[in-house]
Amino acid sequence: MAVILNIETSTTNCSVCLAKDGVPLTVKEQDDVNYSHSENLHVFIRDVMEKASLKLQDIDAVAVSKGPGSYTGLRIGVSTAKGLCYALDKPLVAVPTLQVLASKYNIGNGVILPLLDARRMEVYSAVFDKDYEPLRETRAEIVTEASFHEWLDRGKVYFTGNGAEKCKAVILHSNAIFPEKTEAPSASEMALLAEKKFKTDDFEDVAYFEPYYLKDFVVTKKKKKTP
Repeated sequence: MAVILNIETSTTNCSVCLAKDGVPLTVKEQDDVNYSHSENLHVFIRDVMEKASLKLQDIDAVAVSKGPGSYTGLRIGVSTAKGLCYALDKPLVAVPTLQVLASKYNIGNGVILPLLDARRMEVYSAVFDKDYEPLRETRAEIVTEASFHEWLDRGKVYFTGNGAEKCKAVILHSNAIFPEKTEAPSASEMALLAEKKFKTDDFEDVAYFEPYYLKDFVVTKKKKKTP
């Protein structure tokens, strides 16, 4: 039975979850546009441990959201996770941020398309099935009215994440389903994903692990108008 400390800091949401066997025990998080992660993260870790009446030495692993996302947020989360692993001699589990976002949805059919806002009309995106398995690799791309049509033409597409709002204005396909409010990745959704990795010894090399920043963007050329 694994006790895993989950850390999610890839967006404005600073989130910590202590989980046992993939089930959250305690969660502490705060969504702050000022990115107060450096002030809050260690306090949140202390709070979830105290609430569960456990010590850091009692955990079996540390899991961290690896990106893509905010450069500063990812650096804070990963450096904290690595520091804990070094100090406690525990393994490090890394979970893709977009998979964490996808895990917020429970769907019967269609696909889940999590989006993280980058800047202007740029997003980080990936595609997952109903079991949160990846159907397409993570990409950095510029949103246009033609974006994601290969998936929209096949069936329902459930958009989520803080990049969904900018898509809502340009993607008008009938199969596009957008959330009622902006959703941020949370450490509570990391719990089961991290547990699965722990069971298969899917660990990172603490010395060399770095966040997945994914900075490259695909530029879509405008179609020339026919005379």
